[in-house]
Amino acid sequence: MAFLTDNIPQTLLILGVVALIIEVAVLGFATFVLFFVGLSLVFSGALMYAGLLDVDWITALWVNAIITAGLAALLWKPLKRLQESRESTDVHSDFAELAFTLEQDVDEHNGYKYAYSGIEWLVKSKQPLSKGCQVKVVKKEVGVFWVEQV
Repeated sequence: MAFLTDNIPQTLLILGVVALIIEVAVLGFATFVLFFVGLSLVFSGALMYAGLLDVDWITALWVNAIITAGLAALLWKPLKRLQESRESTDVHSDFAELAFTLEQDVDEHNGYKYAYSGIEWLVKSKQPLSKGCQVKVVKKEVGVFWVEQV
């Protein structure tokens, strides 16, 4: 316990780095709370270590409260926007290269079940296709193959 009271700046730096690691590695940067607290602990520990702040626990408490509140006020909205911005991309896989002959007529609303790789897929097409034509998979959704004529 004497180590903590004798080495407050180092203790704050270590606690800050641990909080940042937990936020990023364990929580996946999902809550931001430990991120703000960790940054404030690192900043206050560095300021104490540089001699710009008094080295005592009361100063550490108040400085961390102020820095955490300031970081939260400044960074909350930009980090939330960063977290919400997701681009939708089509996944290309081995299914996109699959070609076969239709066993029934298909269109956008009516499809038929096609067994592939142990799973029954519903085969659909944007344009009407007749039985017997050669098709290839151009898009896949959950349980659905979208095909076009080759």
